[in-house]
Amino acid sequence: MTELAYQETLSCVQCGYCLPTCPTYVTFQKETHSPRGRINLVKMAAEGKITYDEISDSIDLCLGCRACETVCPTNVQYGKILESAIEVLTVHKEQQMKNRMKTVKSLLFNQVVPNKNIQKVLGTGLAIYQQTGIQKVAQKTKILNILPENLHSFETILPPIEGPIKRNKRKTHYAVQSQKPVFKVVFFVGCIMDTMFSSINTLSMKLLQQAGCDVTVIKEQGCCGALHQHSGLTDKTRQLAKRNIEAFEQYDFDFVVNSIGGCGAMLGEYPHLLATEADWVKRAIKFSEKSVDISVILSKLPLPFKKSLPYVITYQPSCHMTNVQKRVNEPLHMINSIPGIELMPLPDAHMCCGSAGIYNIIRYNHSMKILDEKMKHVKLLQQRPNVIVTTNPGCHLQMKLGVEREGLAETVRVVHLVELLAEACGIEA
Repeated sequence: MTELAYQETLSCVQCGYCLPTCPTYVTFQKETHSPRGRINLVKMAAEGKITYDEISDSIDLCLGCRACETVCPTNVQYGKILESAIEVLTVHKEQQMKNRMKTVKSLLFNQVVPNKNIQKVLGTGLAIYQQTGIQKVAQKTKILNILPENLHSFETILPPIEGPIKRNKRKTHYAVQSQKPVFKVVFFVGCIMDTMFSSINTLSMKLLQQAGCDVTVIKEQGCCGALHQHSGLTDKTRQLAKRNIEAFEQYDFDFVVNSIGGCGAMLGEYPHLLATEADWVKRAIKFSEKSVDISVILSKLPLPFKKSLPYVITYQPSCHMTNVQKRVNEPLHMINSIPGIELMPLPDAHMCCGSAGIYNIIRYNHSMKILDEKMKHVKLLQQRPNVIVTTNPGCHLQMKLGVEREGLAETVRVVHLVELLAEACGIEA
């Protein structure tokens, strides 16, 4: 039976060091919207002093960025406390949920998100919507105003979606161009990433190839489970993790490489996820030790830069890259390695942008307030950047929306780190 992580709450000494790192506390200035406040609420709920309903709003508002863990002097395992609370609340809410909503949720997380065929159909639909002129007509006639504000906002900043013909041209093997590969890698494509940003996946593989890697995409790989885990569906997350571990175990390679901060964090958390299953935990550790962000591999290898990029850049790191994967230096190293780049450090870059999986969809208004705080930091820079670099599709869309909301879309681009490196190397998708 699912239980709150009560013992872990006892490590918190309520010092408040976490408060300045918490985006929801900084934005909304409420104790119950801080890590310290949430830990106290979970502790009281576990002791039976308050009900689950009384902690629900506070837990639901948490972005799960885990920036608080990086400054905690007593090493409180906030992620474990949050995870247990989400799981307990999920079970509690499902007991109260109407059958129709249960069906919708089950369809979304069991049939849509992990299903490659449905993702291909969605991607094709979006590509047709953009490439046939339907999008322009819809925007011009303002018919999209009938959509809820959250969906309408994100429709305006959709990236160019690759159509099925171009996607099908992508190879499943990018052979090394030298006689002996430096590394043999398998590339993890992700779900949302390979639907909305499939060109970045293609660029990633070409960059790895140019750097001396032999790159393979295996058809057996599946969803990492991050969205399921964020939604408290731990049993389904474990199923997806086991499927991936089994899939990659069939091949001989040095690394599993991805270009997705959130998915990369989830792949690295498989040992924790399967810690209670003796048959699986060793296999999970072996898998996660080989799972790395693309910046980690590229920072070890020379890239064939062909042109100088005269851009003023600032970097918004993904929370899951920084706080879970602990990869801080590698992306910065790669940005600084590009000829011509001027990097302007973003004030309070550690603060989450408000994307957090599907948080920006289901808690749109809260997310936009957090995003507005982030954009204030961009505007504080002495020199206005013309490029904002991210390493995660969710952050990418969120920062793009932030640029749009500030009226900076004509002068500021938002790109993935891989797109910037590929441009400097003269590589096209």
